[in-house]
Amino acid sequence: MKEKMSLQEYLQNEDFIVKSECAISLLNTKLKIIDADLGMRYHRKVIHSKTNRIKSYDSIKAKLKRKELSEDIATVQEKINDLVGVRAVCTYTDDLYEIVKMLYAQEDVKVIKEKDYIKNPKKSGYRSLHLILEIPISLQGETQWVKMELQLRTAAMDYWAGLDYQLQYKKENKEARRIGEELKEYANAIEEIDRKVLELRKRIEAI
Repeated sequence: MKEKMSLQEYLQNEDFIVKSECAISLLNTKLKIIDADLGMRYHRKVIHSKTNRIKSYDSIKAKLKRKELSEDIATVQEKINDLVGVRAVCTYTDDLYEIVKMLYAQEDVKVIKEKDYIKNPKKSGYRSLHLILEIPISLQGETQWVKMELQLRTAAMDYWAGLDYQLQYKKENKEARRIGEELKEYANAIEEIDRKVLELRKRIEAI
């Protein structure tokens, strides 16, 4: 059936949407439990906000074009890892790594790939932890593993990424390129702020 569908039809199909929404729901529940666990351990809230999305057809089409990939279902399933995504925002960088460690320990979560853009930022200055996961979904007597992306950021990283996102489709513009260079400098400043905030928290905890 899906072989006869166009990519746009596949993305609008009830089967795909339901599985994606279930995977998002399950991952959000796992993050809620992790937050509760770390909260009891450290006596503070760790995950301050979560957002999720299923990429639109237009967004996927543009990404396939940038990567010079064909627009078909098989290519998207194999090559596009962030079709379904969840983002969790924390205050401190060490909390991000704690969450990653706890996800690796989950028996019913497969960590397929990890990209650490905090230790190795992108050229633009973008910083975040990305995990490609597979989450098991049981529907109609069958279990399928749904691939999705989890982004973990501090609030400062998330604020910066929002500004960078506004620029990404205007980068050929001369003024936008200048703003991009300025924004890269701000990324370095945000990295320093994250480091100082973490040091300050550790000093407070030591009192």
